[in-house]
Amino acid sequence: MADSSLINLEALRAYQATNYRFDVDQQEIILNIGKYSNQLAMLFYRYDVNCGAFITAFNPQGKIQSDQANELAHVQLLKQLQDLGLESFEGSGSEPGTQWPAERSHFALGLELETASTLGRHFNQDAIVWVSDDAIPQLILLR
Repeated sequence: MADSSLINLEALRAYQATNYRFDVDQQEIILNIGKYSNQLAMLFYRYDVNCGAFITAFNPQGKIQSDQANELAHVQLLKQLQDLGLESFEGSGSEPGTQWPAERSHFALGLELETASTLGRHFNQDAIVWVSDDAIPQLILLR
């Protein structure tokens, strides 16, 4: 994490503690920042990719938006992932034990870091979760 980030420390703590989850063939995969995921490593192998990103368009910059605004942004994000020709899986991110609502998201296979960061910035997100071939999710700050 960068010292010069515009993201407040409580938000950073929450992003680090969040469970980033998505389903593949009725099997739930949960990603945690900095923790190796054997399930994700197997998924990368199965789809012959070496990276992926967990990204949301909900609640830009950590500010609660209307359900309508969030759903519209979510659909737009899916369209952009489809336009890139990427396989993605519906998911959500939430921190256990908090009142913050789960945010619908996508895990996109093969989404390179630069493109994932660009998408996150397009949707005014504080951060994305990116995973390289080591299958260890990283929190990538965008502002």
